[in-house]
Amino acid sequence: MKIVVVDDEPLARARLKALIAEIGAGEVVAEAGNGADAVAAVAAHGAQVVLLDIRMPGMDGMEAARHLAALPAPPAVIFTTAYDDHALAAFEANAVDYLLKPIRRERLEAALGKARGLSGAQLRALGAAVPAGVRTHVSASLHGNLKLVPVDEVRFFRAEHKYVTARHPGGELVLDDALSVLEEEFEGRFLRVHRNALVGLAHVRALERDSQGRPCVRLDAVDERIEVSRRMLAQVRRVLRARA
Repeated sequence: MKIVVVDDEPLARARLKALIAEIGAGEVVAEAGNGADAVAAVAAHGAQVVLLDIRMPGMDGMEAARHLAALPAPPAVIFTTAYDDHALAAFEANAVDYLLKPIRRERLEAALGKARGLSGAQLRALGAAVPAGVRTHVSASLHGNLKLVPVDEVRFFRAEHKYVTARHPGGELVLDDALSVLEEEFEGRFLRVHRNALVGLAHVRALERDSQGRPCVRLDAVDERIEVSRRMLAQVRRVLRARA
């Protein structure tokens, strides 16, 4: 069983690796100090289990678990934490298991045994049920790999057909999220300018008109301009003036 150990404290990672070696329950194929590196490590090594710290700088364990659930073959996530707080009630129902630090060998062995018996469908369902928070990244599965893009780099979200596209300077991602969900999650950072589009306020450079006289927003680092609907034009002007 391939295992990835994730904790922002090197000593904590070393202790977990030593316990896993004692138990003989699998092979630690990688370690990481934050959620983004954890997602990359799991995708690179095809790990079946992740021992995932909850409170870490940048992308925390909760967000990482949500992204990991989107992998074609999601790993079993076992949360580790030093904090027995209100969040653990949700983890008890929605994670494979959680372990309170300092982690005891018997509890780790039991958690790894539980993880071994779960199917891919069960793991996807568990990961998707992790309590939602405001993400630092958006993600999509691309050719069997998981692509992460920082939300701060997204210039706009646009709904087309049955999908939502996240445009960033390096390209675009096709997301499963509804535009209304993204609008609520990133309120204050993205502004709805059309029934099918949200723009990143930090990247707006001008409100102007195109060659046909239609109002549109120009954003930095991308060539495409986003049309502003006439119904939303007054509100868009108010928001942009307030930020000027």
